[in-house]
Amino acid sequence: MAKRDYYEVLGVNRDAGEDDVKKAFRKLALKFHPDKNPDNRKEAETKFKEVAEAYDVLSDAQKRQQYNRLGHEGMRGAGVHTYTDFSFEDILRAFGFGAGDFGDGIFGDLFAHERGAYRGADLEHVIVLELQEAVLGAGRRTIEVPRHEPCPSCQGSGARVGTQPATCGHCRGRGQVEQSSGFFTIRTACPRCRGRGQVIESPCPACDGTGRVLKKATIDINLPPSTADGMTYRLAGQGEIGPNGAPRGDLYCHIRVKQHSFFERRDDDLYCVVPISFTQAALGAKITVPTIEGKAASLSVPRGTQSSSMLRMRGLGVPASRGRGDQVVMVVVEIPKKLTREQEELLRKFAETEDVNVTPHRKTFLDNIKQYFSEQGAK
Repeated sequence: MAKRDYYEVLGVNRDAGEDDVKKAFRKLALKFHPDKNPDNRKEAETKFKEVAEAYDVLSDAQKRQQYNRLGHEGMRGAGVHTYTDFSFEDILRAFGFGAGDFGDGIFGDLFAHERGAYRGADLEHVIVLELQEAVLGAGRRTIEVPRHEPCPSCQGSGARVGTQPATCGHCRGRGQVEQSSGFFTIRTACPRCRGRGQVIESPCPACDGTGRVLKKATIDINLPPSTADGMTYRLAGQGEIGPNGAPRGDLYCHIRVKQHSFFERRDDDLYCVVPISFTQAALGAKITVPTIEGKAASLSVPRGTQSSSMLRMRGLGVPASRGRGDQVVMVVVEIPKKLTREQEELLRKFAETEDVNVTPHRKTFLDNIKQYFSEQGAK
């Protein structure tokens, strides 16, 4: 299913400002909250994650610029989150929203979170492999992943050099405020500092007070043998940084394997097509066949082999948990288009031994048709 345009998802124009994008996200977050959709929670969750993905791109200047130029295709490997395994509240935390961002009262409490360190968001990356690398293993591979790092100018504090974040006067640095309702006391995240307990009065110009900047991280990954198209490798702690010094999220590397010009993988077997001559098929022969290692191996073709027969070469396929798969060779008998006079005579003599009527070379197709109808008229 094709993805919808991110601007359409949020319901904003392409020239919408940062505040308009944020307002649209807040409105849709309220609309699709699971507690507001008790009879249709699953659909509401799916729609909200679509909204979150759109906001992730359009709220980031660099990602938005790339999306405006290249569309969804340009987002591959750009560190766009799909939030597949995130809960509703986790997504809001990843964006730095607290209860105060969604209004007061009981519904606002649904978005509240206690002050503390939440892990960073997960990232996704696509790795493209040749079939040989996927089958035999690519070993150690270095990849570059766009992700946020602590701002080198303010050392991640978000405050301008020479200043420090100040204690939030609204919550007195606790990051929480209390609301009494009858016998109950409800704690919610402070709406001013969003649960951080500190406010930045003089933001760092290098990171606009966020305490982080987008960079390309160099990460090593080991790709073992028998890696298949569609597999995903999880690299723990290689995702986005978390708020307030929290641990990083995870990096999910999705594998894509290129088509090979000679081999086709089917489970643990490798299939290929090899042409043989008529005489090799009839009399039997030993032929040389390429393998995935780039070496040649000998294959015995039995006498009387028919075209499209499958011949199995044991242990030359994909490494598996128990041994290794096979290389399956489909032999195709090639009929020569041109023959020497000597070859033609030999084949005619052979045809006579089979009691097969072979059309003389001098006869044309029309001559044969005339002869056929003449024979039919004589009957």
